[in-house]
Amino acid sequence: MRKTLISLSAILLFIIQFPLSSFAQQDAQFSQYMFNTLFLNPAYAGVEGQTRFQLIHRSQWTAYQASFDDGTAPTTQNFSVNAPILRMKSGVGIHIVNDRLGPLRNLEAQVSYAYHFPVKNGKLSLGVRGGMYSQGIDFDLYRAIDPDDPTLSDRTGQEYQIRPDMALGVYYRSEKYYAGVSMNHLIRSEFDFGSDSLKNPLQNHLSFTAGYDYDLTYNIVLTPSVLLKSDFNTYSFELSAVATYDEKFWGGLSFRQGDAAIILVGVSLLKDKSLRLGYGFDYIIKARPLKRPTSNEIMLSYTLPAPNPNAKPIVRTPRFRH
Repeated sequence: MRKTLISLSAILLFIIQFPLSSFAQQDAQFSQYMFNTLFLNPAYAGVEGQTRFQLIHRSQWTAYQASFDDGTAPTTQNFSVNAPILRMKSGVGIHIVNDRLGPLRNLEAQVSYAYHFPVKNGKLSLGVRGGMYSQGIDFDLYRAIDPDDPTLSDRTGQEYQIRPDMALGVYYRSEKYYAGVSMNHLIRSEFDFGSDSLKNPLQNHLSFTAGYDYDLTYNIVLTPSVLLKSDFNTYSFELSAVATYDEKFWGGLSFRQGDAAIILVGVSLLKDKSLRLGYGFDYIIKARPLKRPTSNEIMLSYTLPAPNPNAKPIVRTPRFRH
């Protein structure tokens, strides 16, 4: 525990001392990042020991309208499946992301595999991810400043390119705290659409996540967490604190550097609390005249009962009912 606190302190000191600069974001962002770890880190696959299906929809700058061609606000959808393979001490995960940013569209389908090592009272996981990353451009939605711009003058309609993608990660989870580091876009695949002026390689992205579960009372658990992202030139961070009551209701606050203050709420439904509904509300605090004041994010997940490979099968007979 002491070593973990020292590591977290070092990260926070790095954040404070590092020059403030905007992060060149390529990947989608989610306000409910603490519930979406598989997207950030392939080593998370199967760590929780349960199979979970999850869907997140994010509307960035809700009600935003472009000044021409009826452009709409950015939207993102993320579907994921995360499951353990207990007999192999490992886990597998699949996620699909559809990220639309005006004339640009990023679509990725990734498969993650992680192997788990028991370490004292926790679990250390090493993960790898592979998949396909598609980037598309709708040239009809661009308005050229120079009508004779050779990059756009003879391009119409939509064009797509598909490239391979890969990531590695390390994740540790104990009863009270977690921490993980991952590196995305290791291959640095490049999209050019047949023109040098349109070259756009995927940059290496480092993600660090950490959190701690603190028991405020018998029924209330407070979980502060941090997400740090960097492309090795600039960085961004998010800080949050979420309180959970009776493992059923949660609410909290989050802050995204240079962007938004966030309110998080959610509830676990059904008798076994297997169905979860979460909501994130962003209030934009920077460059508001260029955007819209709010963003909205909805999460829906369902968790299957935890498997027990050592359980004996129930034998039913006509005489007894079990």
